[in-house]
Amino acid sequence: MLGKLWQRITGTDDDNQEGVTLIEITIVIVIIGLLASIIGPRVIGNVDKAKVAKAQLEIKNFSTALENYAIDVGSYPVTEEGLIALWQVPDNSVNWSGPYVTDPTFNDPWNNPYIFTSPGSHYGYDFDLASYGKDGAEGGESFNADITNWTESENLGP
Repeated sequence: MLGKLWQRITGTDDDNQEGVTLIEITIVIVIIGLLASIIGPRVIGNVDKAKVAKAQLEIKNFSTALENYAIDVGSYPVTEEGLIALWQVPDNSVNWSGPYVTDPTFNDPWNNPYIFTSPGSHYGYDFDLASYGKDGAEGGESFNADITNWTESENLGP
């Protein structure tokens, strides 16, 4: 049946019939739907994994940029100055040698702003940097989990 359908679609059918019937179109749509239902979830899952990996990489890159900023300026930007201090000179900043980032976009892969707090409140960190994940809310699991520059086990202290 599929061979005959293919002949009709490609116009190589020996019969003198023209066009494709509604049943043939329906069969093709059902086949496409089945393929999409099998492949779709795998692709969507990979997109979410890629976004988590991108957020982790961006937090590492921002952390490095903040370290470079602190080396030049002598301190980290405060919360009120925000990550934009990596891109443009903050008021009253001496020895600023930036920009320290190549792109002034400070949103995570889910288009939520990264959370920057300085001084940091987690053990051993001068600043806190976080993405709240896919759901944009603090906490969560899997793709909704927070992505941070610290880990919860480090939060316990010595």
